[in-house]
Amino acid sequence: MEALEYRITDEWNEAQWSAAEQIYEQAFPLEGKKSRDIVHRMFEKRMCQLHTIAQGKEIFGMALTGIDQRAGALLIDYIAVRKELRGKGYGRLLLDRIKNWARTVANCKGIIVEVESEPTEENSRRIHFWETNEFRLTAYVHQYIWVTEPYQAMYFNLEESNRLPDDGKLLFRSIIQFHEKAYRRSNGDRKNK
Repeated sequence: MEALEYRITDEWNEAQWSAAEQIYEQAFPLEGKKSRDIVHRMFEKRMCQLHTIAQGKEIFGMALTGIDQRAGALLIDYIAVRKELRGKGYGRLLLDRIKNWARTVANCKGIIVEVESEPTEENSRRIHFWETNEFRLTAYVHQYIWVTEPYQAMYFNLEESNRLPDDGKLLFRSIIQFHEKAYRRSNGDRKNK
């Protein structure tokens, strides 16, 4: 059996994104994901990282993250494992690698993720995944104006002595800034359209 390979890049790589995109498309519905063009622009803006985990040449897990330097937080925008491999510990394995990278390379004090908070079985499973990986759910419920689902922030402290705030409203400042920057076109884009 070949060893697992974990990779991180903050540069657009067409072949690597195409392989990760298959997992991304499978895991997130049309209205729940960013388009390829937006993801490409995120790399051009140097605001994200693509994390992949593979065995041999086959990528079976991916995550898209960003760093809020002011908050000292890594934001997980998307994380997914191939559908047929879910429930086998690969999501936890990828998340553990991301935690280690955030602590040792990115020098973050914690990790933030947003979760849909409507009381559905699927949302409960997602929240349970994060809770079993030591993330804490905040009480604040955020309602975006462009999507109907309410969201809550979850967080994980990488070091107990240097913690993220446990206030969901404060954590959503980082999340909202990340999304606004991702969707914002550069001045050159506006002039050319």
